[in-house]
Amino acid sequence: MKLSKQGAMELIGHEAIVQTRYRDTKNIWTIGVGHTKAAGDPDPAAYTEMMPLKEVFKLFQKDMQKYADDVNAALKVPVSQTEFDALVSFHFNTGGINKASLVKSINARDKTTAAKQFLNWKKPPEVMGRRKKEQKLFAEGTYSNGGKAKLVPPTRTASCSGKRPRSSISPRSSTRRDAPRLNSNPAAGGGARGTRRGSSMPFWSAAPQAHAACRSRLLRSPPPRPI
Repeated sequence: MKLSKQGAMELIGHEAIVQTRYRDTKNIWTIGVGHTKAAGDPDPAAYTEMMPLKEVFKLFQKDMQKYADDVNAALKVPVSQTEFDALVSFHFNTGGINKASLVKSINARDKTTAAKQFLNWKKPPEVMGRRKKEQKLFAEGTYSNGGKAKLVPPTRTASCSGKRPRSSISPRSSTRRDAPRLNSNPAAGGGARGTRRGSSMPFWSAAPQAHAACRSRLLRSPPPRPI
């Protein structure tokens, strides 16, 4: 099975979109849509540039395929699309698909118990909101994030002119014109699509405006990670 477009948007909604590296709640270097060294190259610890949105979504596509493959390998019985999407989100966050008791319950055809066991993975405590949404998606088939994700503004030093780089994104909204508007409402003709400057395009095709001519270095202190 493959992660659905709605499932991809749900996952992005959990992770947020962060164009500069940061340390997550477990002090692990992360960039993009929850990308860590465990998912493969690039290693966020060594990535000191601002990652363009086009590259963020390209990296996310590669990462989510890896985690979807892991879930497929762990499952021995059929599951619905929403159940699969919930499991990919769970694995993307925990890396625990091969040792989670919920997978054993699924393979034993006890999905009622499996749904309850999502909440066994409750550390750090900030993750419980996400875990309950994954549980709801698995048990009820209900997506929770409305196809929206937080776009964290890049953390940069000033440009050579001393002014804020033109490519910086305002923290006021993740739906302003230079950030992709994410929508997974099928009734709206959606799926995982982004609207930018009045045009419609797949969310992974969205790209930011060109950077300021004068290249700047990134600050060491990363932006906070929403859970």
